[in-house]
Amino acid sequence: MALISSDRLRFPCEPWKLVESIHVPGDEGTLETLFALGNGHLGVRGAHSTRGDGELPGTFINGFHEIWDIKHAENAYGFARTGQRIVYVPDANNFTVSIDGEPLSLAESTVLDYHRSVDFSTGVYEETTTWACRSGATVTTLERRAVGFDSRGCLGLELSVSADRDVSADIVSGVVNRQDQPVEDHSVHDPRRSGRHAGRVLLPLHLQGADGSLRLAWETSESRQRIAMAVDHWISAEGQPFETVVAEDESSVRYVLAINSGEAFRLEKTVSYVVAGRTLADDDDGGESLAADAEANLVPFSEILAQSQAHYSQYWTTADVAIGGQPELQQAVRWALFQLAQATARAGVAGIPAKGVSGSGYEGHYFWDQEVYLLPYLTYTNPDGARKVLESRHAMLPDARVRAKELSVDGALFPWRTINGLEASAYYAAGTAQFHIAAAIAFAANRYEWASGDASFRADIGADLLIETARMWVSLGFFGKDGLFHIHGVTGPDEYTAVVNDNLYTNVMARFNLRAAAALEHEGIADTERLVWRQAAERMSLPYDPHLEVFSQDNDFMTLEPWDWNTPKSKYPLLLNFHPLVIYRHQVLKQADTVLAMFLQWQDFSAEEKQRAFDFYDPITTGDSTLSACVQGIMAAEVGYGDVALKHFTEALFIDLDNSHGNTIDGVHIASTGGIWSSLVCGFAGMRDQGEVLRFDPRLPVEWEGLSFRLKVRGRLLSVELVQGSIALALVSGSGYSDEPLLIRVRDHDVTVSADTITVPLDTVPVPPPSIFPSVFPTAGLPIVRA
Repeated sequence: MALISSDRLRFPCEPWKLVESIHVPGDEGTLETLFALGNGHLGVRGAHSTRGDGELPGTFINGFHEIWDIKHAENAYGFARTGQRIVYVPDANNFTVSIDGEPLSLAESTVLDYHRSVDFSTGVYEETTTWACRSGATVTTLERRAVGFDSRGCLGLELSVSADRDVSADIVSGVVNRQDQPVEDHSVHDPRRSGRHAGRVLLPLHLQGADGSLRLAWETSESRQRIAMAVDHWISAEGQPFETVVAEDESSVRYVLAINSGEAFRLEKTVSYVVAGRTLADDDDGGESLAADAEANLVPFSEILAQSQAHYSQYWTTADVAIGGQPELQQAVRWALFQLAQATARAGVAGIPAKGVSGSGYEGHYFWDQEVYLLPYLTYTNPDGARKVLESRHAMLPDARVRAKELSVDGALFPWRTINGLEASAYYAAGTAQFHIAAAIAFAANRYEWASGDASFRADIGADLLIETARMWVSLGFFGKDGLFHIHGVTGPDEYTAVVNDNLYTNVMARFNLRAAAALEHEGIADTERLVWRQAAERMSLPYDPHLEVFSQDNDFMTLEPWDWNTPKSKYPLLLNFHPLVIYRHQVLKQADTVLAMFLQWQDFSAEEKQRAFDFYDPITTGDSTLSACVQGIMAAEVGYGDVALKHFTEALFIDLDNSHGNTIDGVHIASTGGIWSSLVCGFAGMRDQGEVLRFDPRLPVEWEGLSFRLKVRGRLLSVELVQGSIALALVSGSGYSDEPLLIRVRDHDVTVSADTITVPLDTVPVPPPSIFPSVFPTAGLPIVRA
């Protein structure tokens, strides 16, 4: 059931905010994700601060995790051994307000007025509630939150209380260790959700507090990571806290005071987190020095607000994507772009978790998502951030080389899912078998170098990533009796077919990887090695069905039994309702696979090949993966199916806002929001890169008045403005950007873009007739293509 898009009275459409104007019980967990704040390092869920009014509140720090030994029912050589899971760090977003002895809560109190919002333009969360108290008083509470950016470990919270008559107020500000609270383990029923640890995770090291200040530190039980936090309070009234209580799982500062009619009591709560690995010097320290570091990093609430506002003021000048005449889509696009900033802005040299820092879903792991779905956005809007993600992959090379040896291949084999660089996927068929992550990393590295013009990247990082992954591919595959190069026993992006031979996506991306590595001038590459890479690339096996005239997803896909498309909707997603072996033996896709290969390696396929592949695979793609709709929409746009492209785009755009996959509670699907950016820039604007020049082949939906955005390309800031019938290009001068002209290809015309706007007319792209397939193979989706 739709959420945001279906109730515009409760969630009014505003271009720069997500707003909830009516409180309705039942959606708390989803809304905690939608209203979350973060900066890529620190994230706090958008939960109500009052005890009992939240469903899954929490605070997270990217990379701060606990480990455990994976217990396989039947073990085998090379299985993943160490599980990793992001930890709920002690949460400071807790206030309890009692008026004349009555605790105020959305669940129990009478609410006269309610309004909360998160402002995309400033990064500030604000919640205002007016209460009718049993004592007869009308009380208004106002809460504001923001995270720091220059001070990336800092969180600021403000609580203001006012009343229409004199009242007695009892206000408690708390810090709660949510990680070690007893809760249900939802991963038992849904593998997409985060599990829980059986034993205690956070062991107290340093617990100190007095006069409204808290200095606290813990250490994880097994990973031996340490976290410290410093919390200070400031109040607008005179006086000291009534009490300051410190404990390992819940600490608090309490104020008891009178609030006069018409006056507002204001409390500012500033928080600083610091994390570190354990060192020998820490053994006798007891976390005190780390707590002192946290204290030294504290900044006032006003400074945290200023940092957030300054960051987003600069961010939107280059990252905004404007859609003309579509206010609801525009709001949703800006929410998605806001989430991308929150997941990446201050991540540093680290991966980007699949849920960013908005929740614990997928255990806080880094996947291939970041290279294929997030790095395009980062490369063209925040290239420094893109480089740092690639630096984090480069730092994993030592572990990746060890893992390669375990799997009897050369070079480096990166983990399918990880936090600390070790493989954490216990189900190898949909984990380790996805060797294509190696090509995703190589592809992202190549794109970054191509788009950024970073002269030092290849020598520092890029060459290592390309060479080590190429060595892995050529040792994983083999030259068969047919003279072709084959890669067997792999799983592609579509996890509804697993451990197959010659998965087309894997082979196409491996071919790219081998070609890119072979083209390097590097002293570490022997002539014979380069020759083998080139031969493997040029003789790569690409399964093709001549009867259907379609590239096959793998060697055997076309022989599988078609899925029963009368399966009721209640049985989707299939992974939660059918044994994997049932799914594997049928012709059904979780997500785009062959179609994704044709998008990423666009130069390698003809327009007819792309259309026939789209026509064949789109109807049998369930979309059970949130990574699918955006790619399907991009290829639908390229093929010429405008209506289908817009349908897939809209589906992707509201995955979280409407909780269409039923698991938004666990965090934002960050890769999908990256796919939204690609849908706009690569789908409707038709951008393609890594060729001779940057290219545009626009497909603006007929319902839209226009589409505009900016891209950072080789030191320049490129402005792109689409309207019906034309595209306008210009270089934005100033702010340190180069004004050297840039050669760009618009469809088949080369144009030289400078500071002067150049407008290129565009003809309407005709809708091609749908493909016809000469067999009983599933073509039930063709009427959708015609739509």
